[in-house]
Amino acid sequence: MDELLSERYRAELDGVLSCYDRLVIAGSLQPFCYAQGMTRYLYQHGIRIFDDAHFAAPLRERIRANAEALAEAHGVKIEFIRKQDFRKENCIQQILKARGEAPGLVHIFGALEACAAYRPWHDKATGKTYLRSDFSKCITS
Repeated sequence: MDELLSERYRAELDGVLSCYDRLVIAGSLQPFCYAQGMTRYLYQHGIRIFDDAHFAAPLRERIRANAEALAEAHGVKIEFIRKQDFRKENCIQQILKARGEAPGLVHIFGALEACAAYRPWHDKATGKTYLRSDFSKCITS
């Protein structure tokens, strides 16, 4: 029988959390996570600042295609949520009642959410063109 990690590292652990029904993993890609870094990247790769949306479009499409491929591979549909008071937990409970408690991908939700973004900017006083941090609405899956 395999030893649990919590048993193996018992001396180094202060506690154990359990019973999570989902994980949200967030991170950032350097140097893209701040406006100056993204501006530098675009200049280094010969991409015009005002063309940043065209640069990002293929990346966005690859992420969307991957989500669609995962949904198809697991026999689920991506459900776009338009209501703010939508309870994901209730929807998942109904799906689990119908499909059973087997492990694996249960459902994929898509939504329009606030997100950090960049806006191209040309400073007429300095003559410099760069990206500025901004907020926008992004489709998530």
